[in-house]
Amino acid sequence: MREMILASSSPRRREILSNLGIAFTVLSEEIKEEQREGEAPSSYVIRLAVQKALAVAKNLQHGVVIGADTIVLLDGKILGKPKNEAEAKEMLSSLSGREHIVITGIGIVDIDNNRTLSGQQQTIVYFRRLTDQEIDCYVATREPLDKAGGYGIQGKGGFLIRRIEGDYFNVVGLPVSLLYELLQDFDIDLLKENCD
Repeated sequence: MREMILASSSPRRREILSNLGIAFTVLSEEIKEEQREGEAPSSYVIRLAVQKALAVAKNLQHGVVIGADTIVLLDGKILGKPKNEAEAKEMLSSLSGREHIVITGIGIVDIDNNRTLSGQQQTIVYFRRLTDQEIDCYVATREPLDKAGGYGIQGKGGFLIRRIEGDYFNVVGLPVSLLYELLQDFDIDLLKENCD
């Protein structure tokens, strides 16, 4: 298998790849995450994912670099990572009893063949109606503070979610099926390689 590099410091993305049995290294570079004027959320998240992958790829000679970025979209507005507990409570209150969209963009750079591919996955997430006490209790766990939208579906945030429509892994931060399909375009078959 060709060398795989994950251009992300996200522990959730690392865990997903590890659970799939994929050997990879982690290298990440900081990029400016700012939505451009008039830029659609899906275009924004793809652009960031590609920029993350390219920022790492420029320092390497070989390998396949995977970049990803996830956003939470409510009423057309992007909810980023809350800056503090007060902002996390505000985000969770706005999500309470409503549906929102989680979009993850993936950008893959094949350094050896000088090719870049990208795509995005969307999942609809339906929150239960939350009480103020539930929001306070969840925020007190500090789990929301490093997550887009102020929650993590794979942790205690799962208690807040009534149901989803779409890819669970997309909400965690790395849509596995989309990743598999994009890598096939580089003649990398993750399923076949794990069967051998």
